[in-house]
Amino acid sequence: MKFTKFTAAVLFFLLPAILRAAPNSSGVVVSESENSFTLANGIVTAEVAKHSGDLTSLKYKNLEMLDAQSSRQAAYWSHNAARGQQITRITIDPKTNGGERGEVSIKGISGGNQMGSGPGGSVIADIEIRFALGRGDSGIYTYSIFSHPTNYPGTSVGEARFCMKLNDDIFDWMTVDANRNMKMISTYDWNHATQMNMKEVRRMNSGLYKGQVEHKYDYSANQFDVRAWGWSSSDKHVGIWLVNPSVEYLSGGPTKYELSSHRDATFNTNALDAPAPPTLLNYWRGSHYGGSICNIGTNDAWTKVIGPFLIYCNSANGHDAMWHDALAEAGKESKAWPFDWVQGVDYPHKNERATVTGKIILNDPQAPKLKMKNLLVGLTAPDYTPAIIPRGPRTGRGGGRFGGGGGGGFGLAGGGDDEAAMTNQNNFSNGGTNENFNSTNSSRSFGGDFTNRFARFGTNFNGGFTNGFGRFGTNRFRGGGFGGLPRIVDWQNDAKNYEFWVRADAKGNFEIPNVRPGTYSLHAIADGVLGDLTMSNVVVASGKTLKLGKVNWQPVRYGRQLWDIGIPNRNGSEFFKGDDYFHWGWYLEYPKLFPGDVKYVIGKSDFHKDWFFEQVPYNDDTNNNTGSGRGSATTWTVTFNLPVAPHGKATLRLPICGVGSRSLTATMNEQSIGSVSNLTYNATINRDGIGGYWMEHNLAFDASLMQAGTNVLSLTIPAGSLTSGIIYDYLRLELDENSPPPK
Repeated sequence: MKFTKFTAAVLFFLLPAILRAAPNSSGVVVSESENSFTLANGIVTAEVAKHSGDLTSLKYKNLEMLDAQSSRQAAYWSHNAARGQQITRITIDPKTNGGERGEVSIKGISGGNQMGSGPGGSVIADIEIRFALGRGDSGIYTYSIFSHPTNYPGTSVGEARFCMKLNDDIFDWMTVDANRNMKMISTYDWNHATQMNMKEVRRMNSGLYKGQVEHKYDYSANQFDVRAWGWSSSDKHVGIWLVNPSVEYLSGGPTKYELSSHRDATFNTNALDAPAPPTLLNYWRGSHYGGSICNIGTNDAWTKVIGPFLIYCNSANGHDAMWHDALAEAGKESKAWPFDWVQGVDYPHKNERATVTGKIILNDPQAPKLKMKNLLVGLTAPDYTPAIIPRGPRTGRGGGRFGGGGGGGFGLAGGGDDEAAMTNQNNFSNGGTNENFNSTNSSRSFGGDFTNRFARFGTNFNGGFTNGFGRFGTNRFRGGGFGGLPRIVDWQNDAKNYEFWVRADAKGNFEIPNVRPGTYSLHAIADGVLGDLTMSNVVVASGKTLKLGKVNWQPVRYGRQLWDIGIPNRNGSEFFKGDDYFHWGWYLEYPKLFPGDVKYVIGKSDFHKDWFFEQVPYNDDTNNNTGSGRGSATTWTVTFNLPVAPHGKATLRLPICGVGSRSLTATMNEQSIGSVSNLTYNATINRDGIGGYWMEHNLAFDASLMQAGTNVLSLTIPAGSLTSGIIYDYLRLELDENSPPPK
């Protein structure tokens, strides 16, 4: 072959990939000692502890990628196999397949007793943890299998995730998405910072972000959209990433936000040399942003396979190059799903799964030209009432004060991490439902969420610490209402079952691949359409294609639309600063941005500029720059004109996606039209979020309270902690003059 400049350019372009692929000829080797398994393939070497199933070492390019300095676990499942009768084995022996793949298993048999006592609490279930490595893999796969036979007592799963603490001497750059792709604070910066209004929040006194505020929730991510996230090194030019090939095993569907990565802020110490390693998390059951529920009844025969997902290692000269390579790898993993090498667990292979196709047809007579945007279609378990788990003994941190993580606690969501006790302590309502079914259509009333960071307000923050949460109502159990009654579990908070979601095309066509056989509900949500579509009893058969054809979606209306504010998209991103929400302390900035509160005029105001993304108590103390303390009640007004005096029934529709307030009251022309008191707390605002668990709250009132000419709607949240507010998804006023006014 003639060597030309073109040839040289091609080789130069391909060289990194060639160098990375060079060791691929090495087969997989699995070895074991009394205490551990080792898997190696010439690219990565991984060590797995037999006692727990923890990943204790992961080496790439002769570099230890995991934390080896602190006393904490390096990489682990929150529910491990350390208790009960243990079975350890090589489930795929590379000696039998020419070195193509190796896999090891650590399984703990519960026998009806509690398993695990770590960060996720304990659970009454058998737990198996597996790690797998293939020839040429630049990383290792892991997955976990929970099994609960009918002869085990009822239980609940607490905070459930895979967590990695990374080598602090290597990793300094974190990438979640395009907005959060940055060099991070150092351990020194964190340890020498000033704590603000929550224990995870500190103002930096040193380093690149001196004067700014760091909060781990600034890096929470939508799990449906973010499939590859991780850390990389500026000087070693290596990266490590978590890659989800599917989200079927995660909770909460395509609107679920969860923690993804941050510096470890969980050491409860003021020591100036405390470790704070880079951290990666893959949550499948979390209490954040509205939470999720995984309660297993006494008679439930339940199993769930979480994963396999990939811990991916790569190298390149730049952080963006490593990130985009990880994104490309996520695409490859998604196409390969389900993996044919998974055997011996409840994991249907490609030929055993199904495909469901159809076309969503929007039929809204009041908006005949409306085009659906970001149409998401999914198959989920039908709504159900969660099992109530009797109170049991507390075991482990994650058992929680109010959770049932150890087969114990009365709480519906189980235990949690350090934040769970606060979260569960402050949940206060059942978030009831307001449903209207029209064949395949439903409008559902549920509730809110969040995320955080990069406080670039240039404010000098000083002062002490308060928890900023407050106690709302008498019920302290996640998932319950006043009196502790269980709420309905829907696709937004279900962690017990699998969910299958896709984005449809611009014409409404959808194809959902790789669906496990079963009976599902079909759901659809779209930007611009209030509510969701629900079709029940969708039966999916193994190995078949189910063609649903045209599916009619007629959104619920309660009358003629008079006006609306915002976009129904299940978050507040379209409102002022809603595109910049992931910064600590916006509730401190609100009085400066809107000193006279929000005064919105229909037909004149622009919600992008004139409607703040969160309605929060008014900070009257100009010296309060810590986020602690309380604020006074805040009233926002909406002014609109009507040509004639109306009669009949009017309905104010209030989809809400963030809740920190106990109530919201409304008046029309200074006359009460009711209040919303069944709000479900979800800590969206104090975690700097924009959307999550979503609820629609409707206030029906006598239309004669409105008049010809000028009308004023007032919305008031009560005085409280500065984060005890509301994030609206959307507002709409409808009028039905043929219906009598409510009594």
